[in-house]
Amino acid sequence: MSRATLAGVSVGDGLDVAVVGVVNVSPESFYGGSVVEEADRLLQVAEAMAEAGAAWLDVGAMSTAPYLATRIPAAQEADRLHWAVGLLAGKLDRPLSADTSRTLPAQAALDAGARIINDVTGLGSDPDLGALVATTGAGLVLMASPAGAPTGLAPLETVRAALQRGLALAGAAGILEDRIVVDPGIGFFRSGVVDWAAWDCQVLAGLGALRALGRPIHVGVSRKSFIGALASGPPPGHGPIDAADRLPGSLAATAAAVLAGAHVIRTHDVAETVQAVRIAQAIRGARDREAAR
Repeated sequence: MSRATLAGVSVGDGLDVAVVGVVNVSPESFYGGSVVEEADRLLQVAEAMAEAGAAWLDVGAMSTAPYLATRIPAAQEADRLHWAVGLLAGKLDRPLSADTSRTLPAQAALDAGARIINDVTGLGSDPDLGALVATTGAGLVLMASPAGAPTGLAPLETVRAALQRGLALAGAAGILEDRIVVDPGIGFFRSGVVDWAAWDCQVLAGLGALRALGRPIHVGVSRKSFIGALASGPPPGHGPIDAADRLPGSLAATAAAVLAGAHVIRTHDVAETVQAVRIAQAIRGARDREAAR
């Protein structure tokens, strides 16, 4: 049975699928609707997500979209995280995660009250981050990263290899296994053996194969570009679907991820996603009970 406990929240097999709310204080983020820069509004948005059922909130202070040139100085990211996490930690009854891959911002967030680090590079970009997570006892969302991943393999094989590398780095740093969940990096692999939208579909369809890693599976599909690519098309004259209009597709992808075995869903839209997750989870349960008969 695969389970983990991050910031006091248990996730994994036999437990309800957890929903994680995304809050961004980075104006360069790919989805402008997720960006909040005023203190009162930030608290209002966070409280609404908590009331809607978010298990924890993931605070981002620098966009990680792989197709955008949005890197900012580490000190600036640290300042943003310290401000946002500090504001929310003192007033919110939910754990906080920091979406960062660098030690300086991570330390600032942890000092301000964050208890989880969400690293989209799978501990592959900053050699000191793993040690920080280990010594502070923080939870870790470990994402599969294209950087350093093998090339020429099928999508699931590539993702599994990238996650195995990240888990090895986590183990070497002394991070306890039961504080780690893994993420297949939907939207981040854009130069593989198949088209990037097809890549994401194959990974989502085959999530069950990642169970062999022994860690709960965390998935973020919310408003990502593969949804826009797949949903655009006929009728004639129907143009590209940008992030602001991808909620229906996000909910469809969320349901597919839950049916395929996801344990945690990260989203910009907590209330809508909680409802989709509950339905998909009920269907998954009925399917599994029937298969066990």
